Amino acid sequence: MAYLLTEINRRAYVDPAGFIAQSDADFQRHVDQAAEQILLNRARSPIVLLSGPSGSGKTTTALKIEQALERHGVTTHAIALDNYFQTPDLINGPKTPEGGYDYESPDCLDMELLHQHFTALERGEQIIIPEYDFVRQRRREGKGTLLKLEQDEIAVFEGIHALNDNLAGRHPDAFKVYISARSNVLRLNQIIFKGTWMRLCRRAVRDYNFRGNSVESTLAMWDNVRRGEKLYISPFKDRANLIFDSSLPYEVNVLRKYAEPLFQAIPRENVRRREILNMIWAFDRFVPIKDEYVPRESLIREFIGGGQFDRH
Repeated sequence: MAYLLTEINRRAYVDPAGFIAQSDADFQRHVDQAAEQILLNRARSPIVLLSGPSGSGKTTTALKIEQALERHGVTTHAIALDNYFQTPDLINGPKTPEGGYDYESPDCLDMELLHQHFTALERGEQIIIPEYDFVRQRRREGKGTLLKLEQDEIAVFEGIHALNDNLAGRHPDAFKVYISARSNVLRLNQIIFKGTWMRLCRRAVRDYNFRGNSVESTLAMWDNVRRGEKLYISPFKDRANLIFDSSLPYEVNVLRKYAEPLFQAIPRENVRRREILNMIWAFDRFVPIKDEYVPRESLIREFIGGGQFDRH
């Protein structure tokens, strides 16, 4: 799927609020479709697995699915797989080609504990969802959330490795969803803004504003993030029962306000400088949209803040 720059700018100029409302409604239809299919599958399994690469909007999508299922009267629990990270083993753990610790590897997750928890939930047993301390890079001892699924309750587990065979493969009845911002923006039949750029912008803005990471550090990690996607995430997307696009046609118009100044400050010697200059040039081709038009429930709020589902 691709968006046309001329149509994006026409709608952004004529009726930005209506443009955003229509785009968000289109995305909500995907969420509602997912909820309907999950309901049809719940007799087979109470587990939903939602995967997608970095910057896809997995957290907001999981919470929107939770909200949609609860409108059908089904109590739902959205859970981040990040809770199941293990303390990094810097000596024996997974490595990048450069020899550093590979934080994108599925081996960073406690797959055995996840498997045990899924099995327990499917049997109606109680589990304790761990709580991970990202500052200290270890689980919080004595901390956790009790969860026991009553009849017809559902648990949505979201994370980049949710569809990995070592997890989803051992629970084939779980309903599987894959999302990614996949749409390019075209100008005169040429790609002017890539879908991967949308995800990079989302992550750079979120990392800078809410995670204390500089744009330089986000860019430095990006090659390994993309490598991890190709090795550990994309190969499993065809396992999904449902795949849909999480890009929004208006998002570059909104994100440029946040991303452009961050990218303009990137030093000339940065190895990604040329790509960043191309992105800056592309930003200027989009009619800006004020973020005041973006409703609190929009997926893009996961990255710019001020959203209904914020977990920052």
